[in-house]
Amino acid sequence: MRPTPLAVLTAALGTLASPAHAIEEPRFETVLQQGAFEVRRYAPYMVAEVRVGGDFEQAGNRAFRQLANYIFGGNQGRQEMAMTAPVIQAPAAPVPMAMTAPVTQTASEGGWRVQFVLPSHINAANAPVPNNPQVTVREEPARTLAVIRYSGMWTAANYAEHVALLKANAEKAGIPLQGEPVLSRFNGPFTLPFLRRNEVWMEVAAGAGLAR
Repeated sequence: MRPTPLAVLTAALGTLASPAHAIEEPRFETVLQQGAFEVRRYAPYMVAEVRVGGDFEQAGNRAFRQLANYIFGGNQGRQEMAMTAPVIQAPAAPVPMAMTAPVTQTASEGGWRVQFVLPSHINAANAPVPNNPQVTVREEPARTLAVIRYSGMWTAANYAEHVALLKANAEKAGIPLQGEPVLSRFNGPFTLPFLRRNEVWMEVAAGAGLAR
């Protein structure tokens, strides 16, 4: 009997919850590391993306089922794809964010972009077409990103605290940033918060010595 999408999703989340299981993630080269702060050069990678409304802490849940349906066969070829990491969440449009305060409802008025990274064998030519018109598939270009890693709950307050730390570390290192910060989550919801790998990413400004 063919497993239901819900059963496959439950199994995938269980896999993500296991620290011992190797999950594919986008290829990158680390060019600077200072404790939890890093600068990485990422190769291009493909994502499935959906835009949702709601506040910061609701966005991931609202998007997850639509994206999971796509990778578990909700596409024109009924092609199933492996679960990869991270799940990425970013503002859908540039919004102001206080460095020392949690993200507020005002900060998410433009909605959120939530992405699943697709397996590395997927490219623009062979990516399955989503059945759901709300899901789009596109390539993220090669970029240099400043990153800070942390654990704990997926709350707006925890995220905002680490956005501030990322910006402070980049400023201390003399690395200019551009664009909006994004949250990258590498574990499923069954992973205990203190074992989670969460990251905030921001793009290194064009023209900076580390960007190329």
